[in-house]
Amino acid sequence: MILVVAGTGTGVGKTAVTAAVAALHPGRAAALKPAQTGAVPGEAGDADEVARLAPGTAVCELARYPDPLAPATAARRARRVGGRAAEAAHAARALARENPLVLVEGAGGPLVRLHENGDTLADLAAELDAPVLLVTRAGLGTLNDTAAAAEALAARGLACVGTVIGSWPARPGLAARCNLADLPETSGLPLLGALPEGAARLCPRAFADTAAASLTPRLGGRCGAPPPPRPRVTCGVCC
Repeated sequence: MILVVAGTGTGVGKTAVTAAVAALHPGRAAALKPAQTGAVPGEAGDADEVARLAPGTAVCELARYPDPLAPATAARRARRVGGRAAEAAHAARALARENPLVLVEGAGGPLVRLHENGDTLADLAAELDAPVLLVTRAGLGTLNDTAAAAEALAARGLACVGTVIGSWPARPGLAARCNLADLPETSGLPLLGALPEGAARLCPRAFADTAAASLTPRLGGRCGAPPPPRPRVTCGVCC
């Protein structure tokens, strides 16, 4: 299975969610990053973070640009044209031949351009005929962002398995608490979990435990309904 991980914006927790799903399928998952922006050669990128948090996950990064911008813009500034959806789809299919689950992590939202000619993450999902997992924020403004992203996917005939809150605050405010009920109603998509903030700072063992407690069985976890418990600071074994 190939699953495309998109966000409702930047900094919503896509990498942590990608790693969480991978951690729930140890030795069976691969993660593909078509375009890494905001990182120079030798610097850890999102694929490296997935590999750190979910050991045993095969990771692949296709392109890297130093400026922290949308991939097409960052590629242009680096005097490159960016990657085509068809090229990324070929790489994802190659990974799928060796791994039962391939997670394709985008950069920003589903309509962010990968290539100067206009290829987007949504185009990549269409090329793969793959469902999308939408990562969203917890607080004020997320209802509109999530509904808009869901409508954009639906307008293109793309399936969306549901949403995950990428960073559930330790002290959620009124908006975040209300959004637990309002997100499914507004977006028309099931809420499949909520990773607690700071989860990506955990060691791999504690991160896997937190992922299992934070995501629903649809994604391989055991959470009955968000929000999840706060993450453990240490695993008690390796740290």
